[in-house]
Amino acid sequence: MEIYLRKLRIEDALISYKWRNNPEIWKFTGNRPDRVITLELEKEWIMKVLKNEDEARYAICLKPTNEYIGNIQLTNIKNKTAEFHIFIGELKYWGKGLGTKATKEMVRIGFEELLLNEIYLYVDNRNIAAIKAYLNCGFIIDSCINGKIRMFIRKYE
Repeated sequence: MEIYLRKLRIEDALISYKWRNNPEIWKFTGNRPDRVITLELEKEWIMKVLKNEDEARYAICLKPTNEYIGNIQLTNIKNKTAEFHIFIGELKYWGKGLGTKATKEMVRIGFEELLLNEIYLYVDNRNIAAIKAYLNCGFIIDSCINGKIRMFIRKYE
């Protein structure tokens, strides 16, 4: 299966609000919702984050069906660095390498289009599949504190 990234859109809330209420998706993340996310709350959140100039938020979509299956973003963009985040919201696509493909494309966008020098992320040390995927994409383990592994990739490394 092939994927592509496109800019996140407000109408993506019609699908993504369901993901935000699925505890399986948020098992390994520190940013899980603390309440039920309604369609209206999701729309408001998307409208708010799309205004942030220090973020680049994308939808992960399948070719050729255009099915929207997850989100990927670079946040805290400053001094030519950014923090990476990803999730595949459609569980049937977990374990198929799509997150790795999306990560490689987001890294390319970060370095070639956003002109970043470094992209970093934090991952739960129990999320072995994600750690392997990040290593496969060229990320390097930097440190581990309180169960969170910090990884990074630098341009042209």
